[in-house]
Amino acid sequence: MQQDSKYKNPYSATLISSKNLIFRGAPGTGKSYLAKQIAADIISNGETDDYTSLTDEQKEQMEFVQFHPGYDYSDFVEGLRPKINADGSMGFELQDGIFKKFVARAIKSYENYQKSQGTIGKNNSVHDAMEKFLNSVKSGVKTFKIKNGNEFIIEKVDYRYIYVKIPKNAPPRNVLKLKRYEIEKLLESDTKFIYIKDITKFFNKNNALQEYSYYKAIYDAINEFLANDAHRNATSNVTVNDDNLKKYIFIIDEINRGEISKIFGELFFAIDPGYRGRAGEISTQFSNMHSDDGDKFYIPENVYIIGTMNDIDRSVDTFDFAMRRRFRFVEIKADEHLEMLSSLGDKDLEEEAIRRMIALNDEIASVEDLNVNYQIGASYFLKLKTLDFDQLWTDYLEPLLQEYIRGLHNEEEIMKRFADAYYLMPAKDI
Repeated sequence: MQQDSKYKNPYSATLISSKNLIFRGAPGTGKSYLAKQIAADIISNGETDDYTSLTDEQKEQMEFVQFHPGYDYSDFVEGLRPKINADGSMGFELQDGIFKKFVARAIKSYENYQKSQGTIGKNNSVHDAMEKFLNSVKSGVKTFKIKNGNEFIIEKVDYRYIYVKIPKNAPPRNVLKLKRYEIEKLLESDTKFIYIKDITKFFNKNNALQEYSYYKAIYDAINEFLANDAHRNATSNVTVNDDNLKKYIFIIDEINRGEISKIFGELFFAIDPGYRGRAGEISTQFSNMHSDDGDKFYIPENVYIIGTMNDIDRSVDTFDFAMRRRFRFVEIKADEHLEMLSSLGDKDLEEEAIRRMIALNDEIASVEDLNVNYQIGASYFLKLKTLDFDQLWTDYLEPLLQEYIRGLHNEEEIMKRFADAYYLMPAKDI
């Protein structure tokens, strides 16, 4: 295991070097807890491994999702989702999934990092100006006009699009999605956009697109807003506090419980550590529905993925081999991370829990049809905060162990051995 004095956790350097990491092993070994510790450690540059200590801004650099058999591509990457149109009818719109939204944040941070200090200041100034303008426009209240006199209103905004409604047009042509980052590019440029053809030329298009008329109207409105804004000078002096590339950590809990090929689709290629950045650009399954035909998806260098999995989970039979060679697998054994039991707040209770856990795990490993992957991790014993040892056995451990040995010819005898070990009863000579 690599060690980096910059970080508190030795596995942090392992993730940095590998990009994609999966913690595997017995249930209850604290794999999910460990993943969050590593994420906090890396995001804070070694200052803390406690996620709750991160600032709200730092927490935006981490995302957590749990896979299950019903999870699919539309949840993870993108897919069609139902929506209610302005006229009350039902329709569908393409929406980004949790991973694609997360990657968009990482890409923006990565692109800012690559720019010069001065360019970042200008970019942030434009972003702030855009935010101020949009915040000053109450949804559906102020009316704007494009060059031909057609009126429109800003209906809603999100991190990628400005949705404008054109009352004159009939559905579905009465709603248009404008790309925020393209309008920001116009504002960042030193070019003066007097005519629509200037925008067409700026984006290297042969013919003007419908949205360019609306780009021009919003571009003019923002510039007018800036001219009258008393805070204009303040927004032009934004400085960058962090000179380091921000790292973004995506945690997938129980990664092997989902149908991997269905969830990731063509992302198998993009998540490969050797194809990060634009070298790994792909067209997603719904790329034909994007407003820009050339819109490609890629994962930048500052995205790191941690997965967790229980080796004995019988809800899935195999873990996709295409994914196996793109992740580094690290086994977490049952007797690791016993320090988590210190949170019980009682030294005697902690020591007894460890004794019982070790005795039970030794007995589990001695059963011919089982192995160390069936052992019990320390996180089960954290339930002693609210339960006693008897309740922990009858309500949690006994049902789990019975499931382990279901179908073996001597179930009753094995369960008695487990119980004797848990209750620290000496073995009887046979």
